[in-house]
Amino acid sequence: MNSGSGLDVRTATLLTVGGFATYIAFLHPAVGIALLVGIGVVTLLHLLLKE
Repeated sequence: MNSGSGLDVRTATLLTVGGFATYIAFLHPAVGIALLVGIGVVTLLHLLLKE
């Protein structure tokens, strides 16, 4: 696949998973809060461990 021919598999996967997570968080707000906390912790750890 050419690099300029649209979405690659990784981007499409991230968009799909993000869409499902958003839909679940919309239906069940408690799950959305848990996802938000989890993403925040993982992001913080990523920033702290980044060289």
